[in-house]
Amino acid sequence: MDMDTAMAEDEMLKDELAGSTAVVVVVKDKVIYCANVGDSRAIASVNGVVEPLSYDHKPNNELETKRIEAAGGWVMFNRVNGNLALSRALGDYIFKKNDQKKLDEQIVIAWPDIEVKPVSKDLEFIVLACDGIWDVMTNEEVVEFVRFRVSNGMEPEDICEDLMTRCLAPNGQMGGLGCDNMTVVIVCFLGDRTWKELQIQCSKPIPGKSNSPSNSPKLSTKTVH
Repeated sequence: MDMDTAMAEDEMLKDELAGSTAVVVVVKDKVIYCANVGDSRAIASVNGVVEPLSYDHKPNNELETKRIEAAGGWVMFNRVNGNLALSRALGDYIFKKNDQKKLDEQIVIAWPDIEVKPVSKDLEFIVLACDGIWDVMTNEEVVEFVRFRVSNGMEPEDICEDLMTRCLAPNGQMGGLGCDNMTVVIVCFLGDRTWKELQIQCSKPIPGKSNSPSNSPKLSTKTVH
């Protein structure tokens, strides 16, 4: 909120029509802290199983809809006032113009949700990404995609490139899925393991799911090290 307040008081930023999401992960003393605003998302892979670290702020969420309506807005076509596809953001001050309300009472707010979870000994990696990734692939698909590449020794930076390529539309001129901007960060957790041991861990079948070659995502050989 302090960041949003500072931006709102900045002469160069206060009238900007654009906004931004934010997702932050801090790991300290074997505890994961995740804060998010908007629909950028963080997930963890724990022994191949998805552990959500954040939840998207979408206008069609019941609690968000009630908050938006209480602030004088409405939700149409799953968008704030028929326009914005997320319900919380830094910036987007066109939705924060009610002088009778504080910034945390506006139609769109920058108040984060915070998740706190212990670091599991089976934690393999964390993925942080914007909706350009999550609109195309599910949490489970992303974990499977990343895990397969880690097991094959691909570096996290190269996996990020592969993931964005996978989500990219064949023709950006057409619009729709795969044409949005994309940002992704992958953080692998070694703990007491070596990099090779993490590769072996990620090669193990996900509990309750077949890990046959037919179910494995294709590997881009040009970026394998």
